[in-house]
Amino acid sequence: MPEKEPQVTFTDRRKISSDGEIRPGVAESEAAEELRRQAEASKSATATAEPIAPAKDAPPAASPSAPETHAGGPEDQLPEGPTAKETADSNAAYQETTQQLDELLRAKAPDSSHLGPIVFDHLVQSMYMTAMMSMGAGTQPGEKPRIDLMGARQTIDLLGVLQEKTKGNLNANEQRLLESALFELRMMFLEITNAIARNAANPPQPQPSGRK
Repeated sequence: MPEKEPQVTFTDRRKISSDGEIRPGVAESEAAEELRRQAEASKSATATAEPIAPAKDAPPAASPSAPETHAGGPEDQLPEGPTAKETADSNAAYQETTQQLDELLRAKAPDSSHLGPIVFDHLVQSMYMTAMMSMGAGTQPGEKPRIDLMGARQTIDLLGVLQEKTKGNLNANEQRLLESALFELRMMFLEITNAIARNAANPPQPQPSGRK
């Protein structure tokens, strides 16, 4: 007599779809029965009773199809940040390591210039150069420039966020540097996009072959 196959299926175990409907197919009757059991238990519970825990395979009550944790979820699902002591300890360890690295580099190359501490100007200049490279700056002679408009736009917008979030906290030189960087990048972005629009409206005409 052949051995009975185990009744195991690998299917989606969620009882309710993302639209709040009972999923069709094999799980439909099981989901309906589970919901009926929970409804009957809820009716018989007293006002002071503990909330009824959902069945093992039942979806969460607040959001049936939502996973327990995911990026962008409720704040109470986010992990706790580091404590003040953890932050201070990690910063101290980082500073000690970078100092050791600087000393090693100076020992290997005594004539090299030392960068020194990173300041706000370095951040703006780095983002400025990233956006410029995305718009074709630094292309070698004879090479076709590689334009990444979406990358350039993202960096320019990040500088705009930086300007908004640091408003009132910058000195005059820092403010002028940030404003100048944003102005130049935005103007260059407009120049490139306008050139693309003009070329799209007036595509180059094919050259005659010269044959009659």
